[in-house]
Amino acid sequence: MRLATLARHALSRGTTPAATYALLARRTHKPLPSARAVCLALTIPLAETTRRLDDCYDALLANPRPNSETDTGELLEALGVFDVPASLTPTELAVVDHFLAAVDAMGGIRPGHQHGLTRWFTTGNLTAAYLSLAAAQPLPRTGDPARYWTALVTAGELLTTTPNPDTRITYALTHCRTQAATRT
Repeated sequence: MRLATLARHALSRGTTPAATYALLARRTHKPLPSARAVCLALTIPLAETTRRLDDCYDALLANPRPNSETDTGELLEALGVFDVPASLTPTELAVVDHFLAAVDAMGGIRPGHQHGLTRWFTTGNLTAAYLSLAAAQPLPRTGDPARYWTALVTAGELLTTTPNPDTRITYALTHCRTQAATRT
């Protein structure tokens, strides 16, 4: 628990999760306990922390290179290991369901885009997810454009019902409606 206390202290002083990991790992020479301490200090549940760290243990934490703590911390952060899960409302969960339907109708998705969407779903940044999907296109041969744009129209309509919706959602929703109208 001592490492988690140090991590909480560093985070409370404005240190990023990546920099907090680097600080702890540099001091202790124990990458796994350092990463676990940062996750726990961020209030990520232990079971989820364990799952996330198991996923990247062999590649990043098992045999670290000397003086690689900063790079490893930045990679852990980029991979979403330190993403704090948001509690989504029923409306937000419905939005995510429509996003997943759109991704399915896309007919294929780049791994980087999929990773970004997963992180936004975890952290509750549904605006970024919506704008990203609205800017994308279903694949010409394998996608289902009518289903894709319909799912995004429904998701956008739900997002505009939330308190203080981002104005960019309105513009993206207009674009999605236009695309859906041309597909029916």
